[in-house]
Order: sequence, then structure tokens, then C-alpha cells
Amino acid sequence: MSRRPSRRRPSKKRGSDGQFLFMLGLIGVVVQGLLTATLSWVSEHPWILALPILVVAGAGTAFVLLRREAAHRERVRAQGLRYLVEHLDGLHHTQFEYAVRDLMRRDGCQDARQVGGSGDNGADVKATDPFGRRWVIQCKHRKAGWAGSAVGTPDLQKLNGTGRQIHGGDVLVMLTNGRFSRPALGFATSQHLHLVDRNLLAQWAAGSTPLWELLRAIPPPRRSTTLS
Repeated sequence: MSRRPSRRRPSKKRGSDGQFLFMLGLIGVVVQGLLTATLSWVSEHPWILALPILVVAGAGTAFVLLRREAAHRERVRAQGLRYLVEHLDGLHHTQFEYAVRDLMRRDGCQDARQVGGSGDNGADVKATDPFGRRWVIQCKHRKAGWAGSAVGTPDLQKLNGTGRQIHGGDVLVMLTNGRFSRPALGFATSQHLHLVDRNLLAQWAAGSTPLWELLRAIPPPRRSTTLS
């Protein structure tokens, strides 16, 4: 008995492909319509293209203004900066160096920076005053103030050996909230080093007179300024 040939069922793949192409075409039409509408709207409102530029420019302007305001507040703070020498006594020696840096900035040394630390080669604070003179300051902090050990000649010898040759200083200063030994005073005079002891530090820190007006025999300005 022979079998009848079976009928092939219609494939669903062609129907699925047709639906996929239809959906793809529909999406393309929708996207094209949205793109056309967007371009038409932009052509009618061309100012929208400048909006990102305006936003970026506005943000940049705001940033610059904020920086200027911060710098202004810092100048005002620095101009009014005062320290009692008793407050300086209680600082850590690194904080003491930063306080000296801030006082130099108050006096107009905008580039004053603290450089003390391991391998500082005899400099704790370096600055350039408004007259172009380069300052190299070595700080010696004494917790006991005047009653602490006196700063001696060896410390001055180190400053004298590196202040000009390595740091290029015009004004070399040894500064302490304590006192100096008698030999140190004589050595400083012979080598044109400047000493700031507790009494002079108290006058400088609590007042408003720049340090170069309190010291004697300061080198002449490197450049002429409105201050000179």
C-alpha cells in the first residue's frame, strides 16, 4: 500500500522576516520624522545652538570670579594677620615655619613658601620681596621661648654656607622665638647675616611693619618699584 506524499507546511520564517523588516522600516520612518522635526525646529530657533557655548562661558566666568574673590579674601586676611609671640611658642616647629611664611606674604612677598624639611640645605622659608630681593630664612623654634637654648654659631655657619651659594639669597635671616648666643651675634655681623630674636619677632608678628623695615643694612632693591 503506497503512502500519500505529505504536504509541506508553510514556513514561519518568511513571515517573521517580513515582520522584522516592517518594524525596522517603521522605526526608520519615525526616526527620520523626529530628525526632520528637530532640524526644522532648530532652523526656526537658531539661538539654541549657542546655548552650550553660553553655558560653558558662564561657568568659566563664574570660576574666574570665584578665584578672584578667594584671592581678595586671602589678601584681606593676610593684611590683617597678627601673631602674639606667646601663640608662636605653642606651635609645632613646622607650623612655626608656615606662620613665618604667612607673615612674609602679609608684607607683600607673594611667592613666599615653606621649604623646610629633610634636606632643606639651611632654608625653611624662601620669598621675594616687592623690591626683587630674595630672602632665605632659617627658623629655630624654642618651646621655652627666651628660656630655651640659645641659637649658636654652627646654625649660622650652615645658613651662611648655603643661603647665597645654593639658594641665591640676597637677605639671609636666622629667626627664632628665643635668643642668640654672644658668639653667634659676632659671627652674624661679620658675615652680613640678619638675626631676628624673640623681641624683634614679637614686634614684627604683632604689628604691620614689613620685616625689611625692622632690619638694618638690608641690600638695596634689585629693581625699582613704586614702593622703592
